[in-house]
Amino acid sequence: MNTPIANAESLQIGTVDFVSPDEIKVVLDLDAPNDVALNSGVPRPFPRINSYVLIAGEGGYLVSQIEWITIERSQFPKRRGMQDFGILDLPYPLRKMSVLPLGVLKETLEEFAEKVSYDFVRGIETFPTVGDPVLIPTQDQLKAIVESGSNRRVNIGISPLAGNAIVSIDPDRLFGRHLAVLGNTGSGKSCSVAGLIRWSVEAAKRKLENKHDQIQEFTQEQADISANARFIILDPNGEYTKSFEGLANVRVYGVEKNDALGVEQLIVPMWLWNTSEWVAFTQASGKAQKPTLVQALRCVRDGQFDFKQSDSVMMRRHLRTLITITVLERNAGSPWGRFPQNKNFYLKLQSWRKGLETSDTYIETENEAIDKLANFIDDLINARSGQYPQYDFTKAEIDHLIELLRNTHQSFGGNETDILPIDADIPRPFNGDDFLRSIEANAEIMGTSDYVETMLMRVKTLMSDAKLKSVICPDEAITLEDWLDKYVCPSNSNDGSITIIDLSLLPAEITHIITSVMARVTLEALQRYRRQKNGETLPTVLVMEEAHTFIKRYNPDVENENASAMCTKVFEKIAREGRKYGLGLILSSQRPSELSSTVISQCNSFLLHRLSNDRDQELVSKLVPDNLRGMLRELPSLPARNAILLGWASELPVMVRMNYLNEKFRPKSDDPEYWNTWTESNRAVNWDEISKEWQDYSNEDGNYNLLGNNQENV
Repeated sequence: MNTPIANAESLQIGTVDFVSPDEIKVVLDLDAPNDVALNSGVPRPFPRINSYVLIAGEGGYLVSQIEWITIERSQFPKRRGMQDFGILDLPYPLRKMSVLPLGVLKETLEEFAEKVSYDFVRGIETFPTVGDPVLIPTQDQLKAIVESGSNRRVNIGISPLAGNAIVSIDPDRLFGRHLAVLGNTGSGKSCSVAGLIRWSVEAAKRKLENKHDQIQEFTQEQADISANARFIILDPNGEYTKSFEGLANVRVYGVEKNDALGVEQLIVPMWLWNTSEWVAFTQASGKAQKPTLVQALRCVRDGQFDFKQSDSVMMRRHLRTLITITVLERNAGSPWGRFPQNKNFYLKLQSWRKGLETSDTYIETENEAIDKLANFIDDLINARSGQYPQYDFTKAEIDHLIELLRNTHQSFGGNETDILPIDADIPRPFNGDDFLRSIEANAEIMGTSDYVETMLMRVKTLMSDAKLKSVICPDEAITLEDWLDKYVCPSNSNDGSITIIDLSLLPAEITHIITSVMARVTLEALQRYRRQKNGETLPTVLVMEEAHTFIKRYNPDVENENASAMCTKVFEKIAREGRKYGLGLILSSQRPSELSSTVISQCNSFLLHRLSNDRDQELVSKLVPDNLRGMLRELPSLPARNAILLGWASELPVMVRMNYLNEKFRPKSDDPEYWNTWTESNRAVNWDEISKEWQDYSNEDGNYNLLGNNQENV
């Protein structure tokens, strides 16, 4: 049996030649392995870029990663005695390599243990000195390095440069602080995302099954329980619809319902959109259109355009709107200080007067209050009539008008709390027709009717789109509770869910809006859950495929932001605040250089597949510590399935070959098979069927189905 000293000597492959805080240079011995190492117990390639070596030190072995290998021509012969033969002796080339210090591998000898165990600790207390021996790690030491860390619950692959040691991760670290999966098309990026989700859910299910096996008696319902995991996948290309078959509670939603494929109808109703999303879609200008839109949302969410209400209730709500507008005008000084706003206020009074009429359905006190208010408005209007009218108003006139409006409002049953406007973003249901009426009515009240035509046209176009009608204006009403139950997770259940949102058939101009709504409402739901549960969170993971399309860099100086910038801001908020509320992010992108710097900087873990673009490589190199950038030089040459895992989820950067994912579970992102199609496949196309579905023809007679109504051909 070899002594420890003899064993260490057999593993030595060189000595330290140069030491700095971020780099150590090593001179390899003449008899060090050139290609395959046989002295480590198991034959394996050595030396190899990004493989590991050990440097003996005081507190244990310093673990270092090989950055580069070279040959240096020495000035003098290193082989002693060769000159005695009287032959020409040339300088012998020396092999050198540069290694990056990563951490310390400490030996642990437990009592009654048959062999020594090792623990890897990230960080360095004492650096080696010149002349210290450099060793090749044994198989056990390699595994201790790569398989270090606690709570390694999910196996994701092996490390080919570390003796095929198993690479496992802690889901709390991987999903809790956001993960970026980056790589070129065809590098295995989408398969890695699908695999991480599937392997995590399967590992959690096995854990539950082991718990049940330890219990002597449990019901069948308990035996069939599924993992309480929640994943929401926003899939712009429709790749993941079949990736999670066999798992419990997998729900797929798409623009078009397809029972054969198990795709349910996607519903993101317009009443779920907030002000920012409506402004971004309608491109509402800040001066006239946006204030009208906000007021219209307040009114329609408050039910002011529910015509089932009595005339008295409708008038009370109308008066409340007039009070709000007048108070805003007074606070801005518009009616008396700034031309031409004072004339605009005069025009508003004229339009308001038309709606202030007595009615037989009102009681006597209500009619009296209406008469008194109408007479005062008539006096204000008549005082500014004539050939050369002056439209200025005194502060006293405006104050008296507000007083009469309040009195009339109270006569119809209103109170001071009613005057406070409701939140325009509160998710109360309304339908499209009421929303249009609300915009038109508020534009009339606010005197902006001439400025909202383009905005109205955009809203009408949205509502008349046959493909979008079932998404934003469903025939069957859906409540907020039902929506959260369908798209976030089942209510009152310990079962989790995997929700796949297929966005592939959405028009481009609406895709960012739908994506923003899904992400924002999920965050707000988890925020409210945490508040009600006194700090307890509901861990959920939001997966964004093609993240560079939806989380793009934008110009913050632009006054009217578009839908893309608005969508990016939602994800920036999730990246900054989501962790506190249990919402993790997985970003999958082939162009990280186009991603928002705020979002990518908040990702604490990275799974890097092959990246060829120099701008993308430069960005990624800025996200990792300086002493690890050498490892990223291998990114352009990584084969498919191979990736570099680094960051919070890994104790140290490691090259990983991802586990094999069954072909039927892989996202549908394969390259098209041109050659097989040209030479073997018989792929005849029937454009008639495709065009009829595309044009939404309802029957063979060619009648066109517009918004569900069959109409005769024109």
